[in-house]
Amino acid sequence: MASAPNENIKCDVAIVGGGLSGGLMALALAKLRPELKVVLIEAQQTFGGNHFWSFFATDIAPENRWLTAPLVTYGWSGYEVRFPEHERKLDTIYYTVQSERLDEVLRETLPPESLMTGCEVKSISPRLVVLKGGQRINAGGVIDARGAADLHHLDCGWQKFSGQLLQLAEPHEQAKPIIMDATVTQHDGYRFIYVLPFGMDKVFIEDTYYSDKPELDEHIMKQRIADYAREKGWKIEGVLREEKGVLPVVMGGDLENYWASGSSRVAKAGARGGFFHGVTSYSLPDAVRNAVFVAGMDDLDGDKLNVTLRRRADKQWKSQSFYRNLNRMLFHAAKPHERYKVLERFYTLSPVLIERFYAGLSSAADKMRVLSGKPPVPVGKALRALRKKK
Repeated sequence: MASAPNENIKCDVAIVGGGLSGGLMALALAKLRPELKVVLIEAQQTFGGNHFWSFFATDIAPENRWLTAPLVTYGWSGYEVRFPEHERKLDTIYYTVQSERLDEVLRETLPPESLMTGCEVKSISPRLVVLKGGQRINAGGVIDARGAADLHHLDCGWQKFSGQLLQLAEPHEQAKPIIMDATVTQHDGYRFIYVLPFGMDKVFIEDTYYSDKPELDEHIMKQRIADYAREKGWKIEGVLREEKGVLPVVMGGDLENYWASGSSRVAKAGARGGFFHGVTSYSLPDAVRNAVFVAGMDDLDGDKLNVTLRRRADKQWKSQSFYRNLNRMLFHAAKPHERYKVLERFYTLSPVLIERFYAGLSSAADKMRVLSGKPPVPVGKALRALRKKK
């Protein structure tokens, strides 16, 4: 940042949190509203953290793909899923964004004075951000995109994962991603391995669990990644990068108090505002939609932003009720070691239904189809799970 450490700043929009949601919003404003001064504030020294974000081409509306196109680092013309009694290859295009690329594009697109890193936020209000040390950012409107708020207000299961990008001694023959390999031994709920092949001799392997508890045993998960690579005949030459995380899988809760716990009366984006897919927990499709929406608003006043994004959060919460129902059946009706059967059956359905599901845009007919037929969980338990508090 070009400004002196204690120099106060004035801008039109201040975005607090330079992860995926905050970064996409800054890029959308820079493209669609170049007359505005936008400031993006991040606690770390780089934007985006340490992540791979992957998504299907169909997750993003065609008219919005300009926002994600510069960020894509890898793409594949399809993917695979593997379950004990069912394997399938689908043709939906799959993309990955690396956090380093988000950082790079932000620095290429926004002027240096718009990018603040290594900044710890002391307090936040609809039109003001105060940093530790006293520096003030006075904005027409403030958006808080710093990650999840107080999850105690939500009834959650957990998606937890540990991943490694591996340098292999020899080329692998995996041409396309494996989104779910649930043929592995089931531990701690629904477990699957996620595989992204990069180039000829690099592969990203992630050990993932839909678990009742958020605790993550990184040592065991790394060992299971090594075991999986060995079973595939892949000799590991080195580990190029690692990442881990625990994401909420929401079954119900109190959106009003969750929103207020983030930062009272301040507009929110990403997980902070509850903008993520109910089942997958991924936020990229919603982050794109919200970024383009905010950039198209006539009035970016802090109070207006808060009211408008809160309304979108309410609408999102209502639209996600179907996915929360599925989560309750997954966590409360299926035995932990048999949860994979729910996803195994899901992946026998039509490709377009699967695409709409991941985009968070399931139609009424899709929902009926997902719930029809012989259920993969006991009917009585499923009904009791659906009656649990939403």
